[in-house]
Amino acid sequence: MSELQTVTDSSFETAVLQNDKPVLVDFWAEWCGPCRALSPILEELANENEGKIDVVKVNVDENPATAAKYGITSIPAVYGFKGGEHVVSSIGAKPKPALEQEFADLLK
Repeated sequence: MSELQTVTDSSFETAVLQNDKPVLVDFWAEWCGPCRALSPILEELANENEGKIDVVKVNVDENPATAAKYGITSIPAVYGFKGGEHVVSSIGAKPKPALEQEFADLLK
């Protein structure tokens, strides 16, 4: 499994908003246990959907501007972007089937 790309306040626009593919953004923090539990599931989704979707991580402690812009108050938060627009969200650690269902439109 590959490690997910880390995105920062300065690289968010290029990596997410200007991306031709749909993007799942994992807003997380190092101290967050549920965030760490969710990470391998997101890596699986990234590997299974390689070429169709990008999955990236934003550390909310290190990138407060992006977290504030999208109103992140609870983590883990996974936001789906398509065409530069935030189109779907999932808050909290969830099993893979639940994430696949919530993000089904982006995983097509």
